[in-house]
Amino acid sequence: MLIRKLFRTARAYRSQFISMIIMVALGVGVFLGFNMEWYSIEWNTGSFFEETRLADYRLYSETGFSRADLEALLAQDGVDAATRMLSVNVGIQDTEQTLSLNVCEDYTVSTMLVTEGAPYDPQADGLWLSDRFAGANGIAVGDTLTLAYRGFKITAPVLGLAKSGEQLICVGDNTQVMPDYTKYGFAYLTPKRYRAAILVDFYPQINLRSPLGKEALEAAAAKALGRTIMVVPKEDTTSYGEAMGESKEGKAMGSILPVLFLAIALLAMTTTMHRITANEKRQIGTLKALGFKDRRIMRHYASYGLTIGLVGTALGIALGYGICYLIMNPNGMMGTYFDMPRWDLVMPGFCWAVLALIVGVMTLISLLSVRKMLSGTAAEALQPYVPRKMRRIALERTPLWKRLQFGTRWNLRDVLRHKSRSAMTLIGIVGCMILLVGGLGMRDTLNGFLKLIDEDVSNYVTRVNLVENSDNAKALELAEALDADREAMSGISVGGKTVMLEIADTQRDKYRFVNEDNAVVPLSEEGAYVCMRLAKDIHVGDTVTFSPYGASETYSVKVVGVLRSVMTENLVMSRACAERVGVPYNVTTLYTDVPVTELPESGLIASAQSHAAIMQTYDSFTQIMDLMIALLIVAAVVLGVVVLYNLGLMSYIERARELATLKVLGFGDRQIGKLLISQNVWLTVVGVLLGIPAGALTLKVLIDKLAGEYELRMCIGPVTYAVSIALTFGVSLFVGVIVARKNRKIDMVEALKGVE
Repeated sequence: MLIRKLFRTARAYRSQFISMIIMVALGVGVFLGFNMEWYSIEWNTGSFFEETRLADYRLYSETGFSRADLEALLAQDGVDAATRMLSVNVGIQDTEQTLSLNVCEDYTVSTMLVTEGAPYDPQADGLWLSDRFAGANGIAVGDTLTLAYRGFKITAPVLGLAKSGEQLICVGDNTQVMPDYTKYGFAYLTPKRYRAAILVDFYPQINLRSPLGKEALEAAAAKALGRTIMVVPKEDTTSYGEAMGESKEGKAMGSILPVLFLAIALLAMTTTMHRITANEKRQIGTLKALGFKDRRIMRHYASYGLTIGLVGTALGIALGYGICYLIMNPNGMMGTYFDMPRWDLVMPGFCWAVLALIVGVMTLISLLSVRKMLSGTAAEALQPYVPRKMRRIALERTPLWKRLQFGTRWNLRDVLRHKSRSAMTLIGIVGCMILLVGGLGMRDTLNGFLKLIDEDVSNYVTRVNLVENSDNAKALELAEALDADREAMSGISVGGKTVMLEIADTQRDKYRFVNEDNAVVPLSEEGAYVCMRLAKDIHVGDTVTFSPYGASETYSVKVVGVLRSVMTENLVMSRACAERVGVPYNVTTLYTDVPVTELPESGLIASAQSHAAIMQTYDSFTQIMDLMIALLIVAAVVLGVVVLYNLGLMSYIERARELATLKVLGFGDRQIGKLLISQNVWLTVVGVLLGIPAGALTLKVLIDKLAGEYELRMCIGPVTYAVSIALTFGVSLFVGVIVARKNRKIDMVEALKGVE
């Protein structure tokens, strides 16, 4: 009997049941989607890194490492495996394409996964190429490539195609945000072919695996080599660091947006179940009169929440897998960023506990909603539900009250009588505004960042990267020939932290620096500048002491300002300041107006990128952002429609007797509809006013958590506010009109029945 009643009640309140199921499904789907995303990233990249034996540390030396250096490191406790490496950018002859060329001497660390062709053989006379680069450029196994490096030509056949953990995110340098496999890839060359082409065993890098912490590893390396060298942990590399950064961002998103959806779903469930049980008070009394025990009736009504929770959770799980797949698949958003062999979707274990908790809370809400209606005798329970008596508000005691129109007074009383429903409506509108302002504001912020790079920071046509350890006198001659600004970049240790030292000579205004307000500032000769991240610990006026890796000298310089860094954590000084302090100045990068195709042949040039090509690498990034924003907008609209429609229906049911009374008094359907819609408009205005600052605050939190490494400046344009407000009002008016039209079908006799 009670099972049939459950279905009858669900049919009678189908709009409320469906809206609640949608809310639960949406909340669960967003929760699972974001949490599965970061967990799947960790799962897939972790197994890939282990399979390709990703190095824990990379040691760098401008003079190179000898075989004796390697053996001395391997003799240290805590060093499990190590190999000498060469990893440099090289050009492909007769093209504008560049490869990260890797030579792994012992092939015990930083290996690759061969996907096509011959297995790796260090004695073979050829190379293994990135399979995605090969696919994007029509290169097949058996083709021959000619590479240019330091004036040498290396011609080798492609023996196989591969993926590499070291190149999970295959970008040329920190100016390239997203991979572009039509222009940049990687290759592994055998040591045999490398020695035959270069005629020397020059390896400026050692990759090793070790469980030691960075300080312990640095101490062990200094002891083994007898000098201080630059040690970079895997956390500071692009592939590992950015992969873990994506995981961290997913965790942050999983802790912000799902909370909003689930909280609104639970609050809406509380309000809806209270109204359903209040409207069914007579049926509850009838069940008591027929002899049903209170516990049995409570279990019956608890099954409402259980059913909604189970159906909503089941749909939410499917939605969560869909959201995660949209992000985590080879052809999806992460597929443009990560190059890895497996794309398994994995759910964290704690999610099952959260899902069980959600179903349990939904059931408990239903249980508590009916418990109050069961108090007293069966005769008392048979009496219709009577809303609590409304007290006169302070405004009613003023002359202003009598001047207000009837509709205004009626709506004010209704809002104050049904505070929980009004509060839920506000929460739904504020939630809608948070998603819209936050999502569209993130796009504004990204556009502002790209404009800063494109128009304010960059004023060059081509960026030229020079080979390592190039002759500085010849590098300066090349800079003069290209009429180029020049920059010297090197790793330094500041307080035990690795940062980038940038010494700039920008007299030709090809490359600029901006302060915290995004204003272009000239570099002073009196001191150095720190980026905004370093400025949290190092302040203007402080003296910072640093030591270049590979050198025993230390230098001290006064901090005279704070700059906004485009990418890396850095310490910036002018060339004049560096010469005054005594810091060596060895050019590594040139900025010129000479196009890439017109650059002279030079063994000093490792690679060159046009400014236009660099900016194009951001296109994929903005496409991912646009898709995320589209999802947020859809979620905001669904959230607004479901919450407001559900509450609007409950409001209509609660006020059925009042609406019928208004009809008896001569009010037409159009007049009553205006009353209902005007209340929605009032609440929407208040919700928008609260949602604008709440959305801006949410955006700030998202920027701090998701993009702290870019030092973005929050930017929300007037179009964002206008679109957010227009969409929110549109949703509110749309729902208001639908609910208001139901007034035409009201049953006058049934609505006017009630307590005598």
